[in-house]
Amino acid sequence: MQKTALITGVTGQDGSYLAELLLEKGYRVYGMVRRSSLERFDRIEHLVDRLRLIQGDLTDQSSLNEAIRATRPDEVYNLAAQSFVPTSWNQPALTGEVTGLGVTRILEAVRLHKPDARFYQASSSEMFGMTRESPQDEDTPFYPRSPYGVSKVYGHMITVNYRESYGLFACSGILFNHESPRRGLEFVTRKITHGTARIKLGLAKELRLGNLLARRDWGFAGDYVEAMWIMLQQDRPDDYVIATGESRSVQDVVDLTFALAGLDPNGHVLVDPELLRPAEVERLIGDAAKARRVLGWEPRTSFEALIEMMWKSDLELVGSPARRPVSAAAEYGGDEG
Repeated sequence: MQKTALITGVTGQDGSYLAELLLEKGYRVYGMVRRSSLERFDRIEHLVDRLRLIQGDLTDQSSLNEAIRATRPDEVYNLAAQSFVPTSWNQPALTGEVTGLGVTRILEAVRLHKPDARFYQASSSEMFGMTRESPQDEDTPFYPRSPYGVSKVYGHMITVNYRESYGLFACSGILFNHESPRRGLEFVTRKITHGTARIKLGLAKELRLGNLLARRDWGFAGDYVEAMWIMLQQDRPDDYVIATGESRSVQDVVDLTFALAGLDPNGHVLVDPELLRPAEVERLIGDAAKARRVLGWEPRTSFEALIEMMWKSDLELVGSPARRPVSAAAEYGGDEG
């Protein structure tokens, strides 16, 4: 029998890759989108004729109830969020409303209208924040350092609470940073690859960045959405760290991208104090041993291959004026980790 999946945040990076994966597996896929005056379907343009789009909003309980009633999903993937960390400092209440309380609302909709559905919550490595230990695994204490991270902790723990209190098949994937050519331009990896392409083609002279020493565990979004799906195919629900186990600095991304472009970053890359966070997360690196052991999941794309993929895509994009860049921060797109 054909399975049905509902994806919130389907227009985001992760949502688009997950929709592709589920369609390939023969699912009937519903994507929930917010009603807005400006609809941006750039990432799913090639899928629109195979997807079934419905309206809903994580801030509106009735719309979520109706979405679950109308679609009767076997699996629900909650990828929607206000997912840009700097924006969470400027809009902390909105971030909490969407990224935190929004999880409660959709869990309630599932509990009331389709309690046998399997539920996936997009948790984030930003929950670890000021890390107490390295690398971070499922038992590492949370110490979030931004309103986004705090909201993600709430969403994560309410998912655990609904699993333990109501017996829902609810999983959380604690995904470390994951990138792709579909990443929003406001995220640092994409800002670097896109900005370098503009410099290479003579459209810009400099690239302004914040903390070049911040280190992250960066993987490919296409690999990570597969882990989401595998979690919901298990006999019992649980939470898993999804990561590569390798830590790279923002400076490493700069050096590799400029090397691919045949450019020297000196003189082009400037540190802008305005881009520094009020409270920085200096180093994140994940331990995905549990995911390897239980799910049989492994990342397939290396850091070098990922950055090269993004650089080539942005070089083509910048060189083709007819193609419009994608920005994810303006609406509750998929959670970008």
